[in-house]
Amino acid sequence: MSESPFTIAKYGAPLADIKRLVVRWKDGYDWRVYERNLNEELPMYTRDVDIKDFGTLNIHYARKKSEVVDAVPLLLHALHFKVLPLLTAGSPEHPSFHVVALSLPGFGFSEAPHQQGFNAEHYVGNKLILALGYNEYVTQGGDWVTRTVGTLYDGKHHKAWHTNLPPYSLSCLSSSRLSLQEKAGLERTAWFRSKERGYFAQQSTQPQTLGYALADSPAGLLVWIYEKLVLWTDNHPWTEDEVLTWISIYLFSRAGPAASLRIYFELEGNSSSFLSKCPTISMGASYFPKELIVVPQAWVRKANNVVFESKHQSGGHFAAHEKPEELVDDLRKMFGKGGSSLWYGARRDGICLSNKTSGTWHY
Repeated sequence: MSESPFTIAKYGAPLADIKRLVVRWKDGYDWRVYERNLNEELPMYTRDVDIKDFGTLNIHYARKKSEVVDAVPLLLHALHFKVLPLLTAGSPEHPSFHVVALSLPGFGFSEAPHQQGFNAEHYVGNKLILALGYNEYVTQGGDWVTRTVGTLYDGKHHKAWHTNLPPYSLSCLSSSRLSLQEKAGLERTAWFRSKERGYFAQQSTQPQTLGYALADSPAGLLVWIYEKLVLWTDNHPWTEDEVLTWISIYLFSRAGPAASLRIYFELEGNSSSFLSKCPTISMGASYFPKELIVVPQAWVRKANNVVFESKHQSGGHFAAHEKPEELVDDLRKMFGKGGSSLWYGARRDGICLSNKTSGTWHY
């Protein structure tokens, strides 16, 4: 695996790396080239979505249909550019997907909420994908939004979910008789909680204060996000233009870079009850060793209706970007014919009996 050209020093982002990136951004990087590439690769749209108590928001999303007629409708809560072409590819060897990937309100090119109190329960993915004509769908995500959708729309339209950041049971917090790999995962988790939660403390308490700085200074925005791209991945070999494209999407976002901070405040103040719950529908989990929270699989099984699991040798928090082929392969296995979620059977029979017998799900 290639070595990352970027590092984090003892006190944070190294000055030399930031100087080099700023010079490239000013004098060599061409956003229009990457903007054009993204538009050519991904069919992008906007759509008005009505949200109770918050009026109408104009939501940006990419929608890429498979040529396979019975492809599985899949909702992604971020624009994962690398996985979309893989997911929609047709083959007799694996399932294909109709993919809808949205920019969350206040992120990317979606309109931001205009009122306070817009928290996890108001996120628009379910309404969007139903409006696009998919009555049943599955989801994939690496953060709390996908889990919240599963909790709110458990089984009615949302039939199964897959995550690379699975929730776990607090009743299993025991470190006895763990493997070396499991102990390493808990060390990673402890590192994240003790060393990497400063951003959350700031964004969940005083987002507006930080927002002025990020909106005023492109270099400040670069440093704020750069640190996470380096530390939250597994030695990913970022290129300068790759980093700058990520940052540019925040800088040129519809509502500005400060808008993306506010969900942390709303999440902490109003949505904790949703994050304490887990969906009861079938869940698949992919485990990457440099994820931010890495717990033993038994802890995950205790809290969730796990029907598929896959462990990987490398990869971090941005698995869809770091390991797109591996993540897509997991989805193909989970949602394929004979896969753990039995999606094809669920669609054919119309209802899920949810009887678990000897590890097999019956529909």
